[in-house]
Amino acid sequence: MESREYRHFTRELRVRLEADPRVLGLVAVGSMAEQDYAPDRWSDHDFFVVVASGTQESFRSDLRWLPGWEEIALSFRETAHGVKVVLRNGHLLEFAVFDPEELSLARVNRYRVLFDLERVGERLERVAQATRSSLDLAAPRDEWLTGQFLTALLVGVGQHDRGERLSGRQLVASGAVSHLVRLFAKHVGSPSAGLLDGLDPFRRFELAHPSLGARLNATQTLETPAAARALLDLAVAELPHLFAPGAVDAVRSRLG
Repeated sequence: MESREYRHFTRELRVRLEADPRVLGLVAVGSMAEQDYAPDRWSDHDFFVVVASGTQESFRSDLRWLPGWEEIALSFRETAHGVKVVLRNGHLLEFAVFDPEELSLARVNRYRVLFDLERVGERLERVAQATRSSLDLAAPRDEWLTGQFLTALLVGVGQHDRGERLSGRQLVASGAVSHLVRLFAKHVGSPSAGLLDGLDPFRRFELAHPSLGARLNATQTLETPAAARALLDLAVAELPHLFAPGAVDAVRSRLG
């Protein structure tokens, strides 16, 4: 969806919801929030709708309040509060419907309140603070991340060699890479580090770390054993202080 069309949809969504007396607020999240970066042609619409208590389910099940609801090609309940919708032009909508009290169940980092009749902005700031605190408390230790990374390489290559190639590839290309991305985001500086998403370390990683992103992506085209060796070399080259030489040698000996 091009920028003008994207913003037109946002405006129409706001107008429709502001006219509904059941609706107490609308919050744009993700790219739609336009915080730190603007939506582009690949952005979907992510938003929260805050409604009067007792009306939430009608908004989740009857989607005629959406702009262009006649063009819905697919819709399904993703979570207890959230719905995904695909329009016929391929545009994706991801939204959750809450009453004011349920809003505390959300997790959010970047957001923009588009209209507010029930202290939605105040409530969202508390949600954002709670999200940041929970991420800080749940942040894995370096020892855990490095250990998980090394053992994912070991097990993944072992499964590949046994003939379990799908499982082995998933462990290396997804599991090991996920742990390494978290380590890079934590320890490798970047002037664009503010673009990273605390809720998903993969989001915009290449914008903050273009060289590392390119090298990580290059491993995805390799066979699993070669990808594992390349990931180990990259990890040790970039973060030598985090990896015990003995552990690296032991893993390397098994990777061939």
